[in-house]
Amino acid sequence: MPPNAFAQYVATLGRGPGRSRALTREEARLAFASVLAGEVDPHQLGAFLMLLRYRGEDADEITGLLEAAQSTLQPMPHAALDWPSYGAGRTRNTPWFLLAALALGQSGIPVLMHGTNEFGTGMTVAEGLRSLGLAPARNADEAAAMLERIGFAYLPIEVLSPPIARLLALRALFGLRSPVNTVARLLDPARAPAGVDGVFHPPYIEVHLGVAERLGRPRLLVLKGGGGEAERVPAKPGIAHLWVAGTGRSEIALPADAAASDASGDAACLVKVWRGEAAPPRALATIRATIELALLALGQAVEADRIWRARREIEKKSSPSPCGRG
Repeated sequence: MPPNAFAQYVATLGRGPGRSRALTREEARLAFASVLAGEVDPHQLGAFLMLLRYRGEDADEITGLLEAAQSTLQPMPHAALDWPSYGAGRTRNTPWFLLAALALGQSGIPVLMHGTNEFGTGMTVAEGLRSLGLAPARNADEAAAMLERIGFAYLPIEVLSPPIARLLALRALFGLRSPVNTVARLLDPARAPAGVDGVFHPPYIEVHLGVAERLGRPRLLVLKGGGGEAERVPAKPGIAHLWVAGTGRSEIALPADAAASDASGDAACLVKVWRGEAAPPRALATIRATIELALLALGQAVEADRIWRARREIEKKSSPSPCGRG
């Protein structure tokens, strides 16, 4: 795209008070298609992304960006549940949600997780998988094989969409996230019948639900999750926001569990909890509550505790240290 052609989108976003506006869905789709194709001048790209952020996220605009991004993805294997993991909050620690997703997969609910924890401070999903003797999928075929074998696969964003990964990495230059983060969370690469999504800032919930509504996604549950992840921290009451095609939106009250609080731990602890060699109440409360979130997203009336107790061991190596207070 010639620089002067893309300039119209920057100008639309950046005109003065009373004159600037959000991009329409179609404008956003066309503009982002050029970005993903590498056709945009780097100066224009920086201005474009930061103006999108400065104006605030608009559901029509994000829908157009997302449609452009989804059109570049390769076909993915079937999964019952889409699970984005892009949390980078300072409160993020041990990925107990990973154990919840693995238990769901083993119960017959295939889970495709995708994301990056590049800017996070806690244990990454990839590190958690390695501690269990697993690894991220390196391509769609490996993801399909993992889904067949254990009902779970994790695709790093750099595998799923290298262009999106490069845009997310610009956070190191801007010092700020851009709306591409929201786009990545909503990619839904397997076009799953249900999705569970966590956000760090509650205002983004409305955007996620609005995009799901515009795209006609079957089911999507969104909540303010631990560290921005789709993880339920049951120490506090919360609200899950559910979109169901044909029914619309609803809110589900999530009561607090007085016995639960922040659940921290290391990789050895993660392994011991999975094997049943340790049962720290805070971690188990988080895992079971997160399984319940996924079941709400799926619309399934199954006991979370039954799914957790039915999990199977993945690997045989012994853990080097005892489980901490988590």
